[in-house]
Amino acid sequence: MTRSPGTPLPPPKARRRLREAASLTQAQLADRMGVTRATVRTWESGRTTPRGRRREAYAELLKTLAEEEPAAAEPEAQAESGAQPAPVPVVVAVRTGPGSPAEAADSLVLPAKALSAEEWREGEPEREPTPDPKAEPKPVALTPAQAFDALYEFGTPALVRQTYLLTGRRELARESVERAFQTAWENWPEVARDRDPVGWVRAVAYEYALSPWQRFRPRNRHPEPPPADPGDRTLLNTLIRLPPRHRRTLLLYDGVGLDLPETAAETEASTPATANRLLNARRAMADRLPELADPEVLHRRLAEVASNERLRAAKPPTVRVGSERRARFWTRAAIAFTAALIGTTALALRTAPTHYEPPVSPGETVRGVPPKVAPGALSDEELELRQKLRDQMQDGPERLTPRLE
Repeated sequence: MTRSPGTPLPPPKARRRLREAASLTQAQLADRMGVTRATVRTWESGRTTPRGRRREAYAELLKTLAEEEPAAAEPEAQAESGAQPAPVPVVVAVRTGPGSPAEAADSLVLPAKALSAEEWREGEPEREPTPDPKAEPKPVALTPAQAFDALYEFGTPALVRQTYLLTGRRELARESVERAFQTAWENWPEVARDRDPVGWVRAVAYEYALSPWQRFRPRNRHPEPPPADPGDRTLLNTLIRLPPRHRRTLLLYDGVGLDLPETAAETEASTPATANRLLNARRAMADRLPELADPEVLHRRLAEVASNERLRAAKPPTVRVGSERRARFWTRAAIAFTAALIGTTALALRTAPTHYEPPVSPGETVRGVPPKVAPGALSDEELELRQKLRDQMQDGPERLTPRLE
């Protein structure tokens, strides 16, 4: 199941670039949009996008900033005139031979291929057996399911290994990547137009894997078998001991190979804060493993540890079916909850009184009225006297008659 896109927005990196080119801070932009600074960070990192009128206002503001920036004036004019946008690097192709998904599975870094946004929406370029270098690639009209399957097969191997280094758990890594791709299929129109679809999925997978609620799951309370190699085991244990934010920053910068601004945008932090996290993470790794002080050696060792694990993932149709099943489940749950709420409201309206009934006031003592006298129970003396009077004769010679003397 997919949702229709709203007002088109620039990619997350372009949003941040336009704001910085206009010398606006995130707090200033948040004041102009009427939102919080954290919301602006999520918009610029690509985790969330505004909706409704706020999306239209945000798009209009970014359009104004793009018109004011000389470097962005030409792309904006091309978009308004309907010209073909310039090619942008996105990860889409499923190739054979060098650079194939099987080869990319042994590395943490995903190779990129320059494709235009229109080519990515319609499908990957057609590949001839002997392509002409001067010939322009012709897009093949792929269905959304075929484009999703191509992206899944290409990006899943590296993403599962990255998530394994992030969590140290094989099953959690597989589940996080599958859940991220399910979310991507639910938002496929947005993901298909993103300049970095793999980065979109990676951010969702990392958030799911590092969620604090994972520690409460019974399956995650028991440790998993460590790597067989002692060096890999020491490296993984040292990496897991880092704070989650430092661990994620180190993996994105030294493992995946993002630059500092991209790492800051994906982790929703400022560039100085990201640099401090990276330095602290490198220092902690070097204190435990001095041979990893060189970033190049650290990158190579992270790739080796991830490649030594045999991590599997479900097939693309299974992920798509699971996403659609989950969407149907939550839709039905929302409908059932709404129906129950309507039924409860109708029952309350049916059984509620139709007119006002004043409450009964409490009793009050009335003065001046004597209390009602009523015979009470006789005491023991009174009962004995009554019995004595009943036993004696009322007349006869035995009874004395009083007389005057």
